Amino acid sequence: MSGSHSIGDTATFDRFARFYDWVVPTADEDELRAALEFADRDIERVLDVGGGTGRGAAAFDASERIVVDAAEGMTRQACRKGFEAVRADAASLPFADESVDAVTIVDALHHVGDPEETIAEAARALRPGGVLVIWEIDPTAPVGRLVEAGEHLYGFDSTFFAPEDLGRKVAEAGLDAKFRSRGFEYTVVGRAPGND
Repeated sequence: MSGSHSIGDTATFDRFARFYDWVVPTADEDELRAALEFADRDIERVLDVGGGTGRGAAAFDASERIVVDAAEGMTRQACRKGFEAVRADAASLPFADESVDAVTIVDALHHVGDPEETIAEAARALRPGGVLVIWEIDPTAPVGRLVEAGEHLYGFDSTFFAPEDLGRKVAEAGLDAKFRSRGFEYTVVGRAPGND
């Protein structure tokens, strides 16, 4: 189950899960909701991949919000908050092809062991017209460089991507990719083709 994050990152999040919401800022709900506007379909089923305690899932009014995380402690906390939660590797999602309307990866892609396969898995699970929303830290921005350095000092095996690079990876997974930067944070949205 540790493939979604590096082994050390997963273990850290597992131990830290009980206190996670006390020290990590909430997700920017307006930004996440705005990203869903790129979908060509109604959003009824959302996967919050690398979702921890459900920070991303909490931003949506979808009828089905599922948190997916490799750390057992995180999925336990998400369940306590009322979310359906699945302990799974982000690079091997236990969901059928074209089975969800949106996949979010909020402040988590830099922790996964195989970002390209994680993006490909998200694209596979999307229904036509659905969207992948990735919120990340820009390592080319001054504050982003500090965040990256701090995570490495802490011992995380984080890999950050510039917005253009992540946008390219999303496009290579077959999605129509767009991104927008806001200081040291940015959002990439990839829309699955077709909705005929």
